[in-house]
Amino acid sequence: MSVHNPPRLAILAAIGLLRDEPLAIFTLEFLPTELYPLLFMAAVFGRHRETLKAMVPAWPFARLPLGSLMQKPHQRTLQAVLEGLDVLLAQKVHPRRGKLRVLDLRNTGQDFWNMWSGGKGHMPSSSLLVPVAEDMSRKRHPLTPLEVYIELCLTKKPLEKFLTYLFRWVEQRKASIHLCCKKMKIISMSKENMKTVLRMVKLDCVQMVKLSFTQKLSTLAQFAPLLGQMSNVQSLILSCIRGSAVEEQDHQDLLQLTSQILRLQNLRDLRMEAPFFLEGRLDQMLRCLKTPLDNISITNCLLTESDLTHLSWCPKICQLKGLNLSGVTLTDFNPKLLQVLLEKVAGTLEELDLNLCGITDVHLMGFLPALSCCSQLRVLTMCGNLISMAVLESVLHHTDRLPDLNLELYPAPRESYSSLGVLHRERFAQIKAKLRVILTYLERPRKIWVSPSPCPYCGDDMCGHLTPNT
Repeated sequence: MSVHNPPRLAILAAIGLLRDEPLAIFTLEFLPTELYPLLFMAAVFGRHRETLKAMVPAWPFARLPLGSLMQKPHQRTLQAVLEGLDVLLAQKVHPRRGKLRVLDLRNTGQDFWNMWSGGKGHMPSSSLLVPVAEDMSRKRHPLTPLEVYIELCLTKKPLEKFLTYLFRWVEQRKASIHLCCKKMKIISMSKENMKTVLRMVKLDCVQMVKLSFTQKLSTLAQFAPLLGQMSNVQSLILSCIRGSAVEEQDHQDLLQLTSQILRLQNLRDLRMEAPFFLEGRLDQMLRCLKTPLDNISITNCLLTESDLTHLSWCPKICQLKGLNLSGVTLTDFNPKLLQVLLEKVAGTLEELDLNLCGITDVHLMGFLPALSCCSQLRVLTMCGNLISMAVLESVLHHTDRLPDLNLELYPAPRESYSSLGVLHRERFAQIKAKLRVILTYLERPRKIWVSPSPCPYCGDDMCGHLTPNT
């Protein structure tokens, strides 16, 4: 039977076999490998717990992507699968047929099930078609720990019964189970609950962590030692952390945080949303970086000119692909600072977000030569700044030499507004018409957004998506 397009008869046979569950369990030893996924899916959807329990120890693949079969977490299904894992863990040597090493409870693995069921015309890869080769050393020695993968989003709300049951099960089997989580979000969770949950997770598996505490910086400082154990984190997002740049306690809390970030030697993506505690102290955060960043985002906060100077000269930003300073007011800063920053990353920068930065004509003309040298730039957004039509036209001409630039978001020029700052719709329509003519005479086809609102996707009927006149 071809697994590229399994006959409908095989699917019906799997469903029919489950009508006699003892018989289905008895036949598992003789069941062809390609029928296991079909029978397992039928058992999940039909809530045949005993069959699920029996199939897990005999599962002929290294990974069981259970999460993608459950639209909503189902505790009884999980319980049956975990009972099957208990059977597997009780065996002193690797079973003759079973190859299971990873139970994946994330919403991933749909390709696996589509392949075996023939769904969506999926063509299987060779790595999925062939069960993992049998390791003879595992037949002679005790099993290595099994891995269970989840995604965590921890909040003040009580844990779902599904997770509570899983955590209790893992805690009783710490020596033989590794609970792994690659993506973790912690939103306003109490310190006690947070530590209780995280002590069960293999922290060096975490690759992305988002921390959003509405409390003070001190809460983040208390979490810092756990963060330091996440040695393989590649992306760190700090959101809505309240703090003060002048309070001594916040200074100590920031030192506690940075001392642990020093241990994140694989960090590539650093995003800080509204980090008010950073004003005048950005250098402390930058000094703790151990490796060059791919992306840095510092948004919706106050920075000093000294902060931007430290950012411009930080040796760990020389390979940036993404730079986001949206919501950071740069009006009173020396225009040369952005020029120096862009010159440093001109060879690698792909995305630049400068929305709502208080950028004026003087600033823009100051860093425009450096911007036009960003040869890899794909995305440029500058909405919510006050610039003139003449400067916007100059920007379009300077960026015309950037071959990869395919998404451009600009503010409506200041000529679109009355002396009271009210958008003049007729003037704006005339400006958009003029911009279309300008696009017609540029060297390459361009599509740009020009909007009087900060976000070009806000639904404003004055938001202009402009293409050249034909």
